[in-house]
Amino acid sequence: MKDLTEYRDSTSDQELFSFFYDRILSRELSTFSALKEFAAPVLKDKKTHPMIMRCFELIRRLYWGFFSGMTLATHKKLWRELVIPDKDFPDAGDLKRTISISNLYISMMDIHGYTKFCQDSRKNLSMLHALDRTINNEIRRISTQCQSVSQRERGDEMVLISASATDALTASLDIINYFGDASLRTGDAGILPILKISAGITGGNTSIPLIITESGNLSGFLLNTAARLQTRANELSPRESRIMITKQVYLSYVKENNAVKSPLATNDAVYFFDTGTIEFKGVQLPTCEAVFKPEERYKEQFSEEMNKLIASTKDSLWEQRIYLDLMDLLAKTAAVMPRFNVNLKFPVNGRVTVSNDTVKELCQKGVEAYNQGEYSTAVLVLKQFMLLLDQIPNYDRLILDYLRGIIDKYDTLLKSYEAAINKEIDEKAQQIFKGNNQKTYYTAKSGASLYEELRSIGRKSTVLTPKKTLWLNLLRQNKNEMEFTLHSGKK
Repeated sequence: MKDLTEYRDSTSDQELFSFFYDRILSRELSTFSALKEFAAPVLKDKKTHPMIMRCFELIRRLYWGFFSGMTLATHKKLWRELVIPDKDFPDAGDLKRTISISNLYISMMDIHGYTKFCQDSRKNLSMLHALDRTINNEIRRISTQCQSVSQRERGDEMVLISASATDALTASLDIINYFGDASLRTGDAGILPILKISAGITGGNTSIPLIITESGNLSGFLLNTAARLQTRANELSPRESRIMITKQVYLSYVKENNAVKSPLATNDAVYFFDTGTIEFKGVQLPTCEAVFKPEERYKEQFSEEMNKLIASTKDSLWEQRIYLDLMDLLAKTAAVMPRFNVNLKFPVNGRVTVSNDTVKELCQKGVEAYNQGEYSTAVLVLKQFMLLLDQIPNYDRLILDYLRGIIDKYDTLLKSYEAAINKEIDEKAQQIFKGNNQKTYYTAKSGASLYEELRSIGRKSTVLTPKKTLWLNLLRQNKNEMEFTLHSGKK
């Protein structure tokens, strides 16, 4: 056959399929609607319909890219969201190319230590092939079971598309469990080591479109957001599995499980820990961590303190709350987290044994200093916390990020605060110092050590502007510089 006008009742299915095959392969017919329009002269004969469905399968495999493995039978929910169905062929249709729907979620996943595994296994090709087959086949199998579509990207990266927040979380958790538990694997996948995975999940927002390119690849802000959330999960937990999601994914999950409870909700398998707003390249996203490890559920017990600190930093409550909210969070975390007793190294004190109780005592010291207006001491306590907590194994990285960011702000303010006090001491030296001390003070300006000692005395003088008044005035004057935002990745 060279033209459809040559079609006869005697024309075989194979000859007709071959005719369409050449045109599909040349991209002349790359959509089902184009195929159906072109094949209209032969569609009157119903015996051609099975052959048309074979042509559709070819178009799907060749031109649907990321979604080439998706069928109505295996991915019913995704099919409804992503395919424009054909009224005459219910199992066929055209893939939507621009999608702005709320029921679409992307999970970006990354395997920790993939490069090192490949380097270590470079002389053991069977291990490399086992990992390659596992990533390609098992992830596809798991995601399909969870009504999701998956694709491998750049070696150790995986992208999953789901039609609900629950499906996205379920698929991500099942993949994490599969790689993290050798007993769940069969065949040569059983020889692979335990592998950890970081994941970022976004979606559920109609105002953010997803673009499917002509070649069937994904593009758009949703994909970028999932990648940035995965990077954030990797920052927070570079050696353990972790899932970061947008607040919208959490809200969608709650809504879905209010209607029909999933196994995740029934078993209370996930706790959503509010991690505040993170800035990714100028875009601010409210985020949560999906806590799925039983040993990390203690985070639930300090969520109230974490939320208070997030709210106070968001509202820039430097005058009233931030320092005290941070101390409350650190104290509560020390009270509920797993017990530790570690010997840590400090620049000045050498090696010091630190425990949960040590942290609580330091919190009390910081609160007392701040309430008494000893702001230099209060900020010094924060720096001691940074040195201490940064060395405690598995200490929550999110808290450290808030601590580090708050220290930076207070440290900047402290320089202005101490400069203002020192200036006022110079201006009021005659009122502060009497007799020989006054003469010594002016003489001591040329001797740094004694001068600092006298200024220390001067800072306690009642002649000066009250410390709290000075501190609060400086906070108000530097309000713009004190705005606090957590950043992830490149700014």
